Amino acid sequence: MEQDQNLGHRLAAIMATDVVGYSSLMQSDEAKALSALATIRQVTTDQIKHHRGRIANTAGDSVLAEFGSAVEAVRCAIDLQETLSNESEVRDLQIRIGIHLGDVVEKGGDLFGTAVNVAARLEGTAQPGGIVVSAAVRDAIAGKLAASFADLGPQTLKNIEGPLRAYALSPQAGATSPGAYRLGEALPLPSKPSIAVLPFDNMSGDRDQEYFADGIVEEIITALSRFQQLFVIARNSSFTYKGRAVDVKQVGRELGVRYVLEGSFRKAGSKVRITGQLIDASTGAHLWADRFDGPLADIFDLQDQVTASVVGAIAPKLEQAEIERTKRKPTENLDAYDYYLRGLAAFHQWTKEGNDEALSNLYCAIELDPNFASACGMAARCYAQRKGSGWITDSAHDVAAAAKLARRAVALGKDDAVALCTAGFALVHLGEDIEYGDALISQALVLNPNLASAWLFSGWAKASLGEPEVAIEHVTRAMRLSPNDPLRFSMFCALGLAHFIAGRYTQALAVAEAAARDRPEYVHPICIVAASAALAGRPEVAEKAIVALRQLDTTLRISNFRRLQSIKRPEDLEKWEEGLRLAGLPE
Repeated sequence: MEQDQNLGHRLAAIMATDVVGYSSLMQSDEAKALSALATIRQVTTDQIKHHRGRIANTAGDSVLAEFGSAVEAVRCAIDLQETLSNESEVRDLQIRIGIHLGDVVEKGGDLFGTAVNVAARLEGTAQPGGIVVSAAVRDAIAGKLAASFADLGPQTLKNIEGPLRAYALSPQAGATSPGAYRLGEALPLPSKPSIAVLPFDNMSGDRDQEYFADGIVEEIITALSRFQQLFVIARNSSFTYKGRAVDVKQVGRELGVRYVLEGSFRKAGSKVRITGQLIDASTGAHLWADRFDGPLADIFDLQDQVTASVVGAIAPKLEQAEIERTKRKPTENLDAYDYYLRGLAAFHQWTKEGNDEALSNLYCAIELDPNFASACGMAARCYAQRKGSGWITDSAHDVAAAAKLARRAVALGKDDAVALCTAGFALVHLGEDIEYGDALISQALVLNPNLASAWLFSGWAKASLGEPEVAIEHVTRAMRLSPNDPLRFSMFCALGLAHFIAGRYTQALAVAEAAARDRPEYVHPICIVAASAALAGRPEVAEKAIVALRQLDTTLRISNFRRLQSIKRPEDLEKWEEGLRLAGLPE
């Protein structure tokens, strides 16, 4: 109690910043990236000092600053974005900013507390070049700054109790701060027709049917993604808009697509109604709208009708043979499909409890339909998720069960991209057969080149096989297909591993730290942070990472480290062990 009283509690406005695009620029032009980062850091430092703030913590390309008032914190954020937008040296990079007002604790010069965590999480929800603030900040600056707010709705932030309302902030014309900036710079449009399918509104009045509405959208995305003529935004990025009132023009800019499909789902008894409308995101014009009614038993036919109609509207010259390819049903057993959708919903929670629930539902789906390839593949992926998150309790059992499921998925789904890539990833991540898993993922990409998860899995496989440059290229492709992915920590982690294997320890540290910030309970990126920091000559960072690592896994040692990894080349594992040894991990 006495120790707690000695800590410096106080109310403060916390600003968290992070650089977007740094890893990609490092890949293409290392010197330019380092110079741009130095400029960003100097401008950030100058603005914080000018607005009477102080830098409390830094890590990689992120900065955490403390201000005595929310007004000064927001003024600093606005001026910082404005100044950087006029800096020619950093035109290829942008920063995101999150601001929260709350109680903090100072210890050893560093800041801790919920306010710090909230600001960091809010930063992760901001668009490149944007600012997101909490309701506490909005209320504190009301009437004191000329700014407008876009209500983002209640946000569920990782490790933060209860939803927290967030607002995207933009200066108004005539504001005292110099100039205005764009909240998010538009991504360039691909050369081929591009589309994002937003989560459908569940009009059933029953929240328990939410998973079914989400499942329909996932199936439509998957069907559209089979067309090599289309550029389709991945499910994870599309679903960041769930539950929010959105402007399709803004969606088009943020995701870099020409078209947006939105719709609704209503289930009443044994009847289903799906409505959909296709919108030109550049003009807001409605290009197509339709309604599909039918019995629940015909849900797959309804999905086929929606998909074929959308494709016909945005790519009328596609051959009918391509449209026919969208009509492949994952299973004829509706009960099995229901369990499969429940399993997907639970898996995307990315928690141990969600993983257990997902496996239970997927095994039910497989029991009802033994030929359900995608369910087998997803069940195998659940075991891979267990390993990466440190949830495995019986390694031999999990590896054997995953291998059995993966090979069954391959045997049943030779033309199913989802089944092949999930099975392949499980074999890679569990170290069962890395080369075969890599080949399966490559086969999935031939079948469906728009599947973001397959590009990510391929990145993991290539890094595991000691091909870091190919790994970086493939993970970057995944990021473009799913620019707002809530699971971006896995993308950062794969990039960090690739840079580490390539011997670029500074870059590996930066992206692995980003992954660790998103998922502080995830062991894998912290292992990369510790080893990279040690080999890059950052012992203080390495030591902190080892402390965090051993809190997550008290049994981890150099001698048993390899049980967590699926690295093919002995020299890569030896380098990793060397870095962890330097960082202070016991033998």
